[in-house]
Amino acid sequence: MMIKPVLIFGYGNLSRGDDALGPLALAYIENTLDVRDIELITDFQLQIEHALDLEHRTLVLFIDASVARQQAFEFTALTAARDSSYSTHAMSPAAVLDVYQSIKKHAPPPSFLLSIKAEKMELGEGLSTQAESHLSAACAFLAQLLRQPTADEWQAHAAMRNA
Repeated sequence: MMIKPVLIFGYGNLSRGDDALGPLALAYIENTLDVRDIELITDFQLQIEHALDLEHRTLVLFIDASVARQQAFEFTALTAARDSSYSTHAMSPAAVLDVYQSIKKHAPPPSFLLSIKAEKMELGEGLSTQAESHLSAACAFLAQLLRQPTADEWQAHAAMRNA
């Protein structure tokens, strides 16, 4: 099996309200965009084993819900960093990159995080109206982003969004 150059992780729990934003963004990508060169992985949370999924990739995108965001979504470049999530069951994207770097003894592929603003993450809740709106805005951005999946292009998007 040939490894696709672009990897997108959408993580979160479909049964926890707005925590479903990551997997729902992945469903949008799968159902509406060209995914010939893109591998999509969804999970409840990032774990140490996900570091192995980064091997042989040219570009990686993590998509997650976040209650800490001010805007509908934020798009940022990631760097490998060992943080407190390193020793827990659920890991941050930066910690996954750090594990990859430790195992492979070289830098991880260029990696980015799309954080979609969440309002409520209660068990058994559906997606909030605000989160639906945030997801829609994030999906429009994803469509634009995935037209040119290159590290330079994505770095330019991250720089523009955070200027």
